[in-house]
Amino acid sequence: MMVRQKKMLAILLGLLVLSLLYGVVRMPRQKSVEKLTYAPGKAAPVKPAAVPGTADERRLRLDLLAQPAQRFAGFRRNIFKPIFHEEQRVLPPPPPPPAKPTAPPTVKVEPPPVAKAPEPSAVQRDMARFTFLGFLKKDNKKTIFLSSDKELFLVKKGEKIAGKYEVANITDEALTITKLGEGGEIIIPLVENKPLSSPR
Repeated sequence: MMVRQKKMLAILLGLLVLSLLYGVVRMPRQKSVEKLTYAPGKAAPVKPAAVPGTADERRLRLDLLAQPAQRFAGFRRNIFKPIFHEEQRVLPPPPPPPAKPTAPPTVKVEPPPVAKAPEPSAVQRDMARFTFLGFLKKDNKKTIFLSSDKELFLVKKGEKIAGKYEVANITDEALTITKLGEGGEIIIPLVENKPLSSPR
């Protein structure tokens, strides 16, 4: 290992010596002359400027002034054409404005006639005075509880209501009555805490 390092060091030293020798050989040296062209302290002579042409061309041509002036014929080429080429295009006319929409004619809409509620029948007026409160079932017989003007009425099958109607039948959902002297059954649904209402 040490031998290899010594060899590398020797090679590098050799290269250094060679580069130093090359630099000394190629170094520029100052040269000297025996006699100066211009003595120090004296002004150098000025050379006259060379004028092209002959001496005759330096005189003033007055004959050119006597010639009539030529009229300007105008330019032959527009140097600004590439710049204004886009601006010279003829643009199409703008489209006409859209027509104003005409308002549709107003149509008067009359509200539908309000149907008048039919007058309640006599049975409906009589039954509406009573409110169904509930019923009691005992020995397969039902008794319903009705209230009217803060009075309580117990009604069974075969009894009369308001002195004009007889109870023909009582079920869990409805009360069937007949008007005295006329016959015909009227079925009234039973809704708890609601007034009795018979069909029209």
